[in-house]
Amino acid sequence: MITFIENFSKKMLRTIIIDDEAHVRESLTEMLKIHCPNVKVVGEAEGVKTGVKSILKRHPDLILLDIKMKDGTGFDLLEKIDNIDFNIIFITAYDQYAIKAIKFSALDYLLKPVESVELVET
Repeated sequence: MITFIENFSKKMLRTIIIDDEAHVRESLTEMLKIHCPNVKVVGEAEGVKTGVKSILKRHPDLILLDIKMKDGTGFDLLEKIDNIDFNIIFITAYDQYAIKAIKFSALDYLLKPVESVELVET
């Protein structure tokens, strides 16, 4: 089975990580660097406001998005974007939002703490 990330093996997958916990952003960046050489983290954000700015400025192929952040939710962020032309992987500590994530055509829904195997298999 070819995973989403492997499907982009001939192209760098421009990725933004949006999570209010710095250690989570750092951990995800490191996992991607080690296990997914075709993924380039082009930006990070700690919340809805900075996440929207980063998406509009950097035009990612993929975002790794937390659900509950200090200034709102990942769903709030997505509602502020007119044209969602990127893939979304939700990364959260809350399993009760999975159905709502599907409505946003989420590629995957990973529970924290994220294991590198789960991320790579997406």
